[in-house]
Formats: sequence, C-alpha cells, structure tokens
Amino acid sequence: MLEKIFSPETYSLIGQWAVGFCKNLIVAALVYFIGSWIIKWGIRILTKMLEKSKVDKSLYTFLTSIINVVAWFLLAIVIVGIFGIETSSFIALFASAGVAIGMALSGTLQNFAGGVMILLFKPFKVGDFIEAQGYAGVVKEIQIFNTIIRTGDAQIIIIPNGGLSTGTMKNSSKEPYRRVDLDFQFEYGADYNEVKQAISDVINANPLVLQGPVADSDVVAAPWMGLGNLGDSGVVIKTRSWCKGADYWTVYFGLNETIYQMLKDRGFMFPFNRVDVNILNK
Repeated sequence: MLEKIFSPETYSLIGQWAVGFCKNLIVAALVYFIGSWIIKWGIRILTKMLEKSKVDKSLYTFLTSIINVVAWFLLAIVIVGIFGIETSSFIALFASAGVAIGMALSGTLQNFAGGVMILLFKPFKVGDFIEAQGYAGVVKEIQIFNTIIRTGDAQIIIIPNGGLSTGTMKNSSKEPYRRVDLDFQFEYGADYNEVKQAISDVINANPLVLQGPVADSDVVAAPWMGLGNLGDSGVVIKTRSWCKGADYWTVYFGLNETIYQMLKDRGFMFPFNRVDVNILNK
C-alpha cells in the first residue's frame, strides 16, 4: 500500500499538479495586480470626469462605490476561474441575490434611478422654485432618493425622486426672465383708449419692467396690452410685460396696486356683478 502511495507515478502526478498550481498562481497573481491597477485607475478617471461635469458629490461617490464593488467581484470570479474552479454557481448565486434585492427594493431603486436622472440632467437645482407632485416651493436639497423643498409658508416637503423624475414639473427659475400677465377690468362707457394709455404709462414707468428685447433672450419683448374680451359687466384689458425672474412677484403685486390706485384716482369705475330684480304687480 505504501509502495503505491509513494510510487514514482504518484510523485509524477504531485509534481505535475504542483507545476500547474504554480503556473496558475503566477497567472492569478499577474491578473490580480493588473486587474487591481485597472480598477483603481478606472475609478480615479471616472471620479475626475464626474467632478469636472459638476455632478453632485453624493451621486458620483455612490456610483463609484457600486462600480468598484462590481469590478472587484468580477476580478475575483476571473481569478477563481484560473484555478479551474467552476464559477457558474457563483454567478448564478450573485444573479439570484440581485433579483431578490431588486424586488425587495423596487420602490427604493426607482427613487435612486430618479435621483440619478435628476442629478445628471439637472432639470432643476438647489434654489429653484418648482411645482411638482401637487406641491410648490424652493428646492433646498437634492438627495439620492428624495428632493426636499420648502413651501411659501415654511413647510418642508420631501418628494421621492422616482415620481419627480417621471412626472410633470414646472420650474419657474429655469429661465432668467418671466412674463407678467395681468388683466384689468373697467365698466362699459369709459373711454377705452384713455384707460389703455393710463395703464401703459404705469407699466412703462416701472423700473423693473423690461422695455424691449434683451441680448441673452429670444422671448423678451416690450410691454403689450390689448382688449381681452367684453365681459358680462365690463371690458377686460390684458397686459403682458417682462421682468427678471427674481423681480416677478415685486412687479406682479406692484403693478396691480399702482394701476388700481391710478384708475381709482382718475375716476374710472370698476365693474362688479349685479342682479336686476323686476317685481311685477298683478
């Protein structure tokens, strides 16, 4: 028995296995060092690219961490395969775990994907005033999974990024200029041209109202006004004037107040709904 164990054939097999193992070990070591260098180099290059593109730091940190883990896992699979170990079971286990985790975190992953889209394509940024998901407010923070906004009455609203990235959203801060639309109604019998000129004088005298096209916009125009419609109790004049986005509410409320006071001081009557009651005596 001992003679068979320590026979020349046994030594030959052990020697062949040792030689093969040493070769595989050398190849595995080379693959490890080269692969680890490529992973580190790739992560470094990716990080610099994301930093230059001004992507949110929390996003590129999260992305590089995921890519780093996946890359090291693939490198480990390659090294295990070099030694002749079957890797299909490892890959199947990894895939199964990924499916299970994905199903358990489907909503969270949707919000993560939405956060990635928002941080990459930047439909809005911190400080913008947006209206979405039934809420309106200033964006205070854009996180990986949620966006935090503050409403006008100082309430903090946390909106999941999944619905925010796929739903309809209005960003009032995206453009540098905004148009102020105002309607003014006066009763029938007043001189239309006189009222129109009086309103025009107030709008043109406002220093925040832009008086014509500007170099960095193709939509800004001079103030405009016209007869909107003939209402049930009065004539409606519609006005369109442009201002900087930051001055919108100042211009909106300022023109309303000034024009109302001016029309009142000049004796123009403001219409109101009336009901005429006729009493018939039989």
